[in-house]
Amino acid sequence: MEVIKTVGVVGAGVIGASWTALFLYKGFKVKVYDPYPIDEAVFKKRISANLNDLLALDQNAEPSYSQQDVLLHLEIFNNLKDAVSDVDFIQENAPERLDVKQQLYQEITAYCPEHTIIASSSSGLKVSDFQKEAQHPERILLGHPFNPPHLLPLVEIVGGNLTDPQILKQASEFYKQLGKNPIVLNKEVKGHVANRLQAALWREAFSLVEQGVCSAEDIDVAITSGPGLRWALFGPYINMQLANQKGFKEAIHHLGPPMTEWWNDMHAFQHSDETTELLEAQTNQLLTQYKDIDLYQTRDKGLVDILKLRQQLKLD
Repeated sequence: MEVIKTVGVVGAGVIGASWTALFLYKGFKVKVYDPYPIDEAVFKKRISANLNDLLALDQNAEPSYSQQDVLLHLEIFNNLKDAVSDVDFIQENAPERLDVKQQLYQEITAYCPEHTIIASSSSGLKVSDFQKEAQHPERILLGHPFNPPHLLPLVEIVGGNLTDPQILKQASEFYKQLGKNPIVLNKEVKGHVANRLQAALWREAFSLVEQGVCSAEDIDVAITSGPGLRWALFGPYINMQLANQKGFKEAIHHLGPPMTEWWNDMHAFQHSDETTELLEAQTNQLLTQYKDIDLYQTRDKGLVDILKLRQQLKLD
């Protein structure tokens, strides 16, 4: 594996800024490009806030840590070729449009070195669909984070039809060096893993409100005061194991029949302008409870505290 010293970030939105902060914090030189003009003041303000989160989370931070010194390793470009011409790893964060990705990967691979590993943050597209026209498609893979990437450890890795399996291993090792907890999928599927699980919950959350079973506020309370607290510690399989004193198999025997009834009773939620208006109205009503709170800041501070707790419990 080539030593990774310089990272290119293509796409400087919220996800790109989050990745940039993490790469900088871990000591890499970072070159950032976006097809639209980057407001450097806004971009650096985002990075600064993200760096503060990382410092708060880092129990081994050097007392001499200086954000100004870290930012010296950041370069911002308005030309893709200049941004990727000498990087070792690229994290791409372009819009979720297949035509955009296909064109972008042709350009990236025309300009970057042959050894460069290129990972896409795509939340739903398949790598096979945008790597085939690129040069060196074997070096292209999915490296999908969970938002915000500078804090949440998950990265979903999967290759396309033309990806070299060794590249997946190298990417996994690189993400581990960043402190990530990568999972390598056995095959491609739309939406990958975490987004499909999240979408399944959202489908029922939206359906229950649409049917008038409960309000959006009730849904949020049901999760944050119920299973969400358990999910911050263990996933669905371990939680099923803990649902019965006799373990997973007995729990499935006990809960399987009623859950099957519930699944069969669930309605397939269909997105429409009408339902969106209903759900937004309910959400806006819920937001009035948080009018004096910066929700993004509160979320990220809370995530730092949860991640610290997981470290204390030796779950990470």
